[in-house]
Amino acid sequence: MTYSRPWVYGLVCLMTFIWGINFVIAKIALRFFPALMIGPLRAIFAALLMLPVYWWSQKHNPGRSAPWTWRELPLIATLGVCGITLNQIFFITGMDRTSVSHGALVIATTPIAVMLLARLRGQEQITGRAAGGMLLAFSGVAALNLGPGKDAHGATVFGDVLVFLAGFTFALFAVFGKEITRRHDTITVNTLGYASGAIAGIPLLWWLARDFDMFAVPLEGWLWILYLAALPSVAGYMIFYYAMTHLPASRVAAFSYAQPVIAAATGLVVLAEPVTATVALGGALVMSGVWLTNRR
Repeated sequence: MTYSRPWVYGLVCLMTFIWGINFVIAKIALRFFPALMIGPLRAIFAALLMLPVYWWSQKHNPGRSAPWTWRELPLIATLGVCGITLNQIFFITGMDRTSVSHGALVIATTPIAVMLLARLRGQEQITGRAAGGMLLAFSGVAALNLGPGKDAHGATVFGDVLVFLAGFTFALFAVFGKEITRRHDTITVNTLGYASGAIAGIPLLWWLARDFDMFAVPLEGWLWILYLAALPSVAGYMIFYYAMTHLPASRVAAFSYAQPVIAAATGLVVLAEPVTATVALGGALVMSGVWLTNRR
């Protein structure tokens, strides 16, 4: 199958923009739903959107992925609960307690968590330069939470920790799911992961719905949930894995450095969250550290 390189780069730019504004969209969705309710709802919507994609893929590319077995299902389900259900719960509850700029910069450290876990699994080697980059990145996170104006616009240490845990659970999903993706394509793994994550989130959703009138939520609120499921969760990941098949991983990863900038700019325009000197300094340290860690 032929492809256009400018077209692929255009899709990667779109993916970067979608993920960049995701922090602001999460803040808007919190106006309509309790924080703990958004994660399960997002997983359920994403699973419903992934199922037709999975069925279409199986029909038109039946040999692309090895058939999954019931023996593999517990592992895939565990990864789905960790990397999807817990990831979404930590992300939304974290964004409810921190600012857009803080959340975007903390999430930017996720590649470092991936590298550390991969090292524990024997998948990666950590060089002295990478170790120095990690220290630089985490010093940037420390600056965010210790510098002047650290509490501006609702930013809290607890919120940043929750957002970090969101990135960490995704790192677990990425590292421990690597062995599964050698046998199955990403559509299969993501579909089963979202399905298991959605099922795991149903009890929490049911418990929260007892004291929350979902029918009173306006259409706008449901459209924001649909956006969170359809674009960052489904379209974003599909573009990411498509780009990885046509471009070097380092080039795709390089676009991630624009996400905190997009998030901060969107937060300024939409939510009137100014970029303080503390955020600028912490951001420079975080992004420099992440770049140094992932440099090859």
